[in-house]
Amino acid sequence: MRILVLTKRQYMSKDLLDDRFGRFREIPLALAQKGHSVNGLCLSYAKRDENFIKDGPVCWQSINASILKAPGLVKFYFEASKLASRADCMWACSDSIYGIIGYGLSKKYHIPIVFDLYDNFEFFFLASLPLVKQLYRYVVKKCDAVTCVSRPLARLVNTYGRHRQPIVLENAIRKDLFLPLDKEKCRKKLNLPPNVRLVGTAGALSKNRGIKILFEAFDKIKNNYPDLHLAVAGPRNEKVPRGPRIHDLGALPLEKVPTFLNALDIGIVCNLENRFGKYCFPQKTREIMACNIPIIAAKVGSMQELLADKPEWLYEPGDSGALAKAIEYRLVNCDTDYEVPPSWYDLADTLEGVMQKITKLKT
Repeated sequence: MRILVLTKRQYMSKDLLDDRFGRFREIPLALAQKGHSVNGLCLSYAKRDENFIKDGPVCWQSINASILKAPGLVKFYFEASKLASRADCMWACSDSIYGIIGYGLSKKYHIPIVFDLYDNFEFFFLASLPLVKQLYRYVVKKCDAVTCVSRPLARLVNTYGRHRQPIVLENAIRKDLFLPLDKEKCRKKLNLPPNVRLVGTAGALSKNRGIKILFEAFDKIKNNYPDLHLAVAGPRNEKVPRGPRIHDLGALPLEKVPTFLNALDIGIVCNLENRFGKYCFPQKTREIMACNIPIIAAKVGSMQELLADKPEWLYEPGDSGALAKAIEYRLVNCDTDYEVPPSWYDLADTLEGVMQKITKLKT
């Protein structure tokens, strides 16, 4: 198939092309490696060279949104229209506007579209705008197929009046990066103390994830465990406390995240019971599991379902005392009875099947 991907370029504090990062890079790459002709068009909210960029077998074109955004969106639409006229199928992802644009082009050129919801887009600013919100819900209801990052999000989509069942396409891992590594060597590479018990997290250290609860939980129990240290890494809008037993590694490049996770004794996935937390599937969950590190997660949304048979690994969102108790439990009970996490190639297999089915229905 000739597949067109429509997406934004920056997401999760990373750049799809500069950092070679994430869902919207890895799945198209896997589809191309399976033999499909894949072209990607991405809109950059930061100024970048507007060139064609080859990422393995995938050809990407980047367009700058500009300060006013509207001129960039217009240019994006016209470039997308040219590419769509030569495509067999489209995958629109990363935000509501790309699904809306893609749906319009699918009608214009009579080609099928898959709209990928990697979060509850109504939590984002754009889809909260009155006209965009209505168009977004209409497109989710009417497009040929919808892929959702979590089961709770798929159930939410069903309430929009969609008759065809959404396909759950959770987050995955790069198996060449995320695997068990020697803990002592990992700590040495990151200048972390060797003979301590280290708990922590890597990813967005933000208020809407409830990261402050982790700091409060550590403060509650640190005096009971003199060898207990906390390590964090990632972009943030929440202040990280200072202290001799708190290690802030800043925002790490993707290649160093496996080293950081393997340095931990417990990996923690923070979240809150909000419109984001209820519907996301934290990518760090799969990454922690792939590194075979004991995990603790907020009891919300997809994590509540994934770890339903391991209630001791969960804590009530927003409750630092509950997280402190979960940490104490996992310091003693270090089980890692995980299923093998899927790779991006596995997810591309599923998406390929969806695309082949809806393409046949259009012919």
